[in-house]
Amino acid sequence: MRSVVPYADPSPSLLRYRFERLWLKPSVRQIVRLWLPLGVVTLVVLATFNNMTIREIVRLKSAQLYEIAAARPELQVTHVVFPEVSDDLQQQILTVSRLELPVSSLELDVVALKQAVESLDAVETAQIRVLGGGILEILTVERDPVVVWRDGNVLRLVDNEGHRVADIARRSARGDLPLIVGVGAETQVAEAINLVRVASSISGRVRGLVRVGDRRWDLVLDRGQTIMLPEYGAISALRRVIGLHLAEDLLNRDVKVVDMRNGERPVLRLTDQAISELRRLRTEVRGEDA
Repeated sequence: MRSVVPYADPSPSLLRYRFERLWLKPSVRQIVRLWLPLGVVTLVVLATFNNMTIREIVRLKSAQLYEIAAARPELQVTHVVFPEVSDDLQQQILTVSRLELPVSSLELDVVALKQAVESLDAVETAQIRVLGGGILEILTVERDPVVVWRDGNVLRLVDNEGHRVADIARRSARGDLPLIVGVGAETQVAEAINLVRVASSISGRVRGLVRVGDRRWDLVLDRGQTIMLPEYGAISALRRVIGLHLAEDLLNRDVKVVDMRNGERPVLRLTDQAISELRRLRTEVRGEDA
């Protein structure tokens, strides 16, 4: 009679079966593979840094490594270049930036330096770049002055948007730019420039533009002449005056004021000398008639 050989039961135990079923869930596998090791590492780090001695050692070592890296010769900025920047603006940039060279590029606050450069009136935008060879490049877009604004007793250069560019000591320093005067004149620079362009045929006689009541312009010419322009339609009104001058030589006559504030009824005011002469002629005519 043959003996019976016992075989092991191939079916898993209940505990193993439940564990395998649980392992089939993606969330369980993610917890075991990712979050559980991460949690252990976090606990170790927190426990380590709760120790004041270890934390101070890590801080000192980090500071030492940073100082060693910052002192590397290849990271030193030794000089600054200003492509296409005027000498005066270069000096202003060096003053506001307070750069002390050489300085490590790791210790250079490029954002703060950019803000300091753009705080200058003459700078519209700035770009700061650290190049190879220890070069710090500062690129700027300068504001372009288009008029001289007399602000009280101060002469200011102003760009097309009314931003101050710089102050000048004398009007003759920028005689190539038109002069604007009056409260609110700097906020209407674009209109003032257009008026100057319309009057280009008599540009040699234009002395400036006066903003009246922050509403309208007076164009001031030599010989004490003034063209009073309306609040609205100033450019078209000035074109009418210039056209009349080119046709009838108006502004070369004894006219003191050309009042265009009422477009339907322009008014001419004569000079005192012309009025006196007109009165004399009228008197003579009346005497002859008598």
